[in-house]
Amino acid sequence: MIRMFAIVEREMRKFFRSPMLMIMSLMMPILQLLIMGNAFGGKIVGEKIAVVDYDHGPQAVRLREAFDSIAVNIKTFTTVDYTDEVQAREDVRTGKINAAVIIPKQYSRRVYAQDKPVIGLVVDDSDQFSSGSIEGEMQSVVAALTTPVIQPRMASQIALEIVELYPYVNYLKFLLPACVAMAMYISVMIGGGMLYIDDKARGVHEGYLVTPITKLELVFGLNLAAAIKAVLAGICLTVIGSLIAGLGVIFHPVADLELLAMIIVTAVAFNGMMFLLMVRVDDPLTPRAMFGVLNMLLFYPSGAMYPIAAFPPWLRALSVIDPFTYCIDGFKAILLKDGGFTAIRFDLLFLFVFGIGTLLIATPLFKRTL
Repeated sequence: MIRMFAIVEREMRKFFRSPMLMIMSLMMPILQLLIMGNAFGGKIVGEKIAVVDYDHGPQAVRLREAFDSIAVNIKTFTTVDYTDEVQAREDVRTGKINAAVIIPKQYSRRVYAQDKPVIGLVVDDSDQFSSGSIEGEMQSVVAALTTPVIQPRMASQIALEIVELYPYVNYLKFLLPACVAMAMYISVMIGGGMLYIDDKARGVHEGYLVTPITKLELVFGLNLAAAIKAVLAGICLTVIGSLIAGLGVIFHPVADLELLAMIIVTAVAFNGMMFLLMVRVDDPLTPRAMFGVLNMLLFYPSGAMYPIAAFPPWLRALSVIDPFTYCIDGFKAILLKDGGFTAIRFDLLFLFVFGIGTLLIATPLFKRTL
């Protein structure tokens, strides 16, 4: 144990003597949380919609007033008057405006006659986010104008009452578990995998060969040091990210214990996986080349950015064995849902078994030779 902790001490001293390394391992997840959380989580505002009014009747005026109400209140879009439908379509195609509403002739007459009045909407659907927001607001306007002034005695439609279990979760909060996992992954990749290979390339490990330290002590010393670095990164990002996102869960002692347990088993899982991948690698360029590939293979199929239910079968199968999947699921259960230990026990079990299993596989592959 003394020899193993000597290796841990050496690794931690080297880590703390490189403050830039610690800062960079946290900087990317924090920037990801701030930039992506605000870029993807905000509502669409300030879009420009052309209005081509061929009717100029009272119902067309009502429609224009509804558009003005949206422009003043939720500000999803503002309207621009056009006189030519062809020009409006061309401006939508070239990107000068985002959509065009066509109010046809005889629109008001057909409304009064209940003769299936139709409003045209031309959208640039190459941008699904903007077009989806515009279409949603237009559907709301149409539904409001379609509602009869005098309601029938018997309900002609079935209403759906939605009960939300949790407070409003914006994208900044939704992205926090993914950023915590990313911070720990970067810490393991840089503070564990890359430093381990760099030490081998510099001949540092050759010095261990003249000491009485055993292979098992060497392996556990290196992995314990890397796991401690990942735990520190996970704690720092959880606290900083929770404060940025406005989550007060870090002030609850029980939730803090659950978060600490998730951070520890995630560090064990990530470190075991990384040590297994790097145990026979000698080229310092290899882990740097693998960083982006592993990030793509592990992070995105985990459900961090998009629900797993939307994945094709082969990608869903990959997410089943991906430790990121269970890490992010556990952090979401604590940070966003306050689900308690029951909600994370399977995630804890999988990550612990995965980490110990990969470490046991990697240990025999470790060479205590030149």
